[in-house]
Amino acid sequence: MSLFGPKGETTTIDVKGMSCNHCKMTVEKALKALDGVSKATVDLDKANATVTYDPKKVTIDDMKKAIIDAGYEA
Repeated sequence: MSLFGPKGETTTIDVKGMSCNHCKMTVEKALKALDGVSKATVDLDKANATVTYDPKKVTIDDMKKAIIDAGYEA
């Protein structure tokens, strides 16, 4: 699901393997470190990350790779 907004596009990525607040912060930090990501919010209950990004700078595959590199499944 992607929506185009004034600050770029927003997408939701399913994230598996998170169990605590530390997991949530790790995934958010990994996503926010990507050039082009302006906002990343992880929902532990829904097991997903909502990301606002500039599609000219970063792709959804880049985001999934960052989540996987952080030790989780995307």
